[in-house]
Amino acid sequence: QVQLVESGGGLVQAGGSLRLSCAASGGTFSRYAMGWFRQAPGKEREFVSAISRSGSTTTYADSVKGRFTISRDNNKSTVYLQMNSLKPEDTAVYYCAARFFPGLHTVPSDFSSWGQGTQVTVSS
Repeated sequence: QVQLVESGGGLVQAGGSLRLSCAASGGTFSRYAMGWFRQAPGKEREFVSAISRSGSTTTYADSVKGRFTISRDNNKSTVYLQMNSLKPEDTAVYYCAARFFPGLHTVPSDFSSWGQGTQVTVSS
């Protein structure tokens, strides 16, 4: 199982930007499809974005499409989430997740490895 550690969260004003990173260890990173999810207080964990093993294919939740960009560097075993034009409703704990199979996946139960999460707070 790959181990995942997120970083880059913080407090930002509405309209600002943050870049989240998720560093993987303990596995062959390029064999894992990756995803980002988020969970706000009192809400279910929801899909944000996913990227294929090669990085050639991505998908986004409608709520973040056009504002967030997922990418990965297989040489650095890291996946990123660039978040622009942040809104207060983006406030949540953000998690990265890994799945040892090809393709894009958007359901939390499809992922076998999870990071501990990083808090993103967007003030109005």
